[in-house]
Amino acid sequence: MSFYPNILPLREQAKVRNLWLRKRFDTILPALMEREKIDVWLVICREYNEDPVIMSLLPEPAMTARRRTILVFSRAADGSVDRFALDRYGYAGFYKPAWDPEKEPNQYKALSNLLVDLKPESIAINYSTVFAFGDGLSHTEYSALLGALPSDHMANVYSGERLVVGWLESRLPEEMDIYPEIVAAGHQLIRQAFSRNVITPNKTETADVVWWMRQAIRDAGLTAWFQPSVDIQAPGQSYAVIGKRTVIMPGDLLHCDVGFYYLGLATDQQQHAYVLKDGETDAPAGLKAALAAGNQLQDIHMQNMVVGDSGNDVLANTRKVAKEQTIRPQIYSHPLGYHGHGAGATIGLWDQQGGVPGRGDYPVQDNTVWSIELNAKMAVPEWDGQDVRIALEEDAVMRAGACSWLDGRQESFHLI
Repeated sequence: MSFYPNILPLREQAKVRNLWLRKRFDTILPALMEREKIDVWLVICREYNEDPVIMSLLPEPAMTARRRTILVFSRAADGSVDRFALDRYGYAGFYKPAWDPEKEPNQYKALSNLLVDLKPESIAINYSTVFAFGDGLSHTEYSALLGALPSDHMANVYSGERLVVGWLESRLPEEMDIYPEIVAAGHQLIRQAFSRNVITPNKTETADVVWWMRQAIRDAGLTAWFQPSVDIQAPGQSYAVIGKRTVIMPGDLLHCDVGFYYLGLATDQQQHAYVLKDGETDAPAGLKAALAAGNQLQDIHMQNMVVGDSGNDVLANTRKVAKEQTIRPQIYSHPLGYHGHGAGATIGLWDQQGGVPGRGDYPVQDNTVWSIELNAKMAVPEWDGQDVRIALEEDAVMRAGACSWLDGRQESFHLI
């Protein structure tokens, strides 16, 4: 049985995504262009060298940019956004065609003519030293663009990085409404993986579970956005030496990390399972206390998710409160959406717990989705005081200024 039985046929998925795209063009994009005071936004790339943002701007069933694709978004006097495409094939109903190769063979000359007609006072292009999402314009295309721009427009060209990030991170109500179902499917996948249907103690290896998850995602008609992982902690095998033993045995604490895309939206989840020894009916009390500390850290983190605060502020405030409550925290949360490690504020990296310059300075925005990713370490008496790392990752939504779980969280171990 598939872990996600409610997946729409591809044709129906395409209809849903195109409905969303139209609404995003009508609501999200005008507000962002107004916020950033941008008159014209240019997105330019070539087939197989796509700008990170372009596939979120193309309707289904587009899969690549097709030769060179130039998209032009122009903010009108009434605040709406006109959309133009300069390419060979067009996107009927989504973009107005703005290039006739028979009349003007030079694609960039056609762009120049369009800009003369639009008379923008500010032009955003996709270059950035901070956000990879906003740095999609290649050197070749940049050089060609500068060579084609009217001279009086040269001084009006700016980085569109904040517009790109805002576009990618902002979620429609419809997207936020479907997200709980997608996250619930991810939880079901983990429940199936961490069961005797998949794991036979003393026989199954961690790689067997990894590839079972990857295959289950593919069999469901979905795409994993990274290779899943499964690792073992046990007496004498700490989190710091993961990989020493790969055969799953009674008494092991298992951990997984897995995520996939559906309807263009990503999940990212980490949970734990305990493999019961003969005679056991539950995990040792010390392990359960460690999981409770992880949940406590999640609570502190969620309470400090404040719209307008920077990612670095959220990180510092969460770590401060956690340490006051004698928790050993490590926090590395990130936005979710069209990308797994999505556009928006970075809230720590596992190796940068003092804050992340640039990406961590960006503020938390409303109408966004998050992967609340962290770990807490605790000494476990039943393991002779060995430290156990409880690494948790659950997906949450920031909506109407409040952060909440999309489909709950793990508060007890999966028992095998």
